[in-house]
Amino acid sequence: MQTLTTGQQAPDFTLPDQRNQLVSLSKLLQQSKVLVYFYPKAMTPGCTVQACALRDNQASLAELGVQVVGISTDAPARLAKFVERDQLNFTLLGDEDHQVAEQFGVWGTKKFMGKVYDGLHRLSFLINQDGTIEHVFDKFKTKDHHQVVLDYLKHRQ
Repeated sequence: MQTLTTGQQAPDFTLPDQRNQLVSLSKLLQQSKVLVYFYPKAMTPGCTVQACALRDNQASLAELGVQVVGISTDAPARLAKFVERDQLNFTLLGDEDHQVAEQFGVWGTKKFMGKVYDGLHRLSFLINQDGTIEHVFDKFKTKDHHQVVLDYLKHRQ
């Protein structure tokens, strides 16, 4: 797994959102910086905690010039249920064949309860409007992810 790093160009991508509408990174970057966060599976406990904390801090992130986009390998129909169930106020994208996850270097071997399998690693990328990666968030707990991002944004000057 070769994860992208700060200063590298983020690969442009187009994926279906929770409404099955195609969304591209280049189009999002025309509006603001983008926090692309990869999470393993919609509606699981850890992913729900992470998503709800981002939802609750959406206004603060927007004030700092950042929009949030979550990516998992879930189908748009499952993403729609996740958005509706938890009243999420940001875009979720489905990378069902994990091609975008592979481009970002977040798809690879995982271990859980003695099982080894390939899956999505929980990492986030702050992408500047020119498409370069400003920061990679790789050390956080799901419940603290939003705070790690906000602290970085507030103290990056």
